[in-house]
Amino acid sequence: MRTITLITAQLLCLIALQAHSQNAADALPRTAAPADAEAYIQSPANGAEVTSPVTVRFGLRGIGVAPAGITAANTGHHHLLVDLDTLPPDNLPLPATDQVRHFGAGQTETELELAPGQHTLQLVLGDALHIPHLPPIRSEEITITVVE
Repeated sequence: MRTITLITAQLLCLIALQAHSQNAADALPRTAAPADAEAYIQSPANGAEVTSPVTVRFGLRGIGVAPAGITAANTGHHHLLVDLDTLPPDNLPLPATDQVRHFGAGQTETELELAPGQHTLQLVLGDALHIPHLPPIRSEEITITVVE
């Protein structure tokens, strides 16, 4: 089942890239966000000094968690943006990179290995196809400092 979900996600990303290159990205489906939906980072706190590995706990209000590939009303799954300067487009599936971490199994926390120094973290919820909701459900960006 995970292989099918992974293959489906990869195919959707390829289709989205092709659509984007053809200026047809607006044709991709967008999932409506509940009016009161909110994502937040439970821990660490903004401004915290931490050691690596860093445990990051995700939080949601007004919406639930469902694995990628599962279409259920008022749900999505987490993506963690790490040290990202520019937000990915809201109308395309979120890319899977070292700076855009996917939690498609419905995870609500992770352990990050981060180098010493300052880092930014932000959550964005994706729908079954990894596309941000409309409007996007994003946490505030936080800054943490990893100390040795």
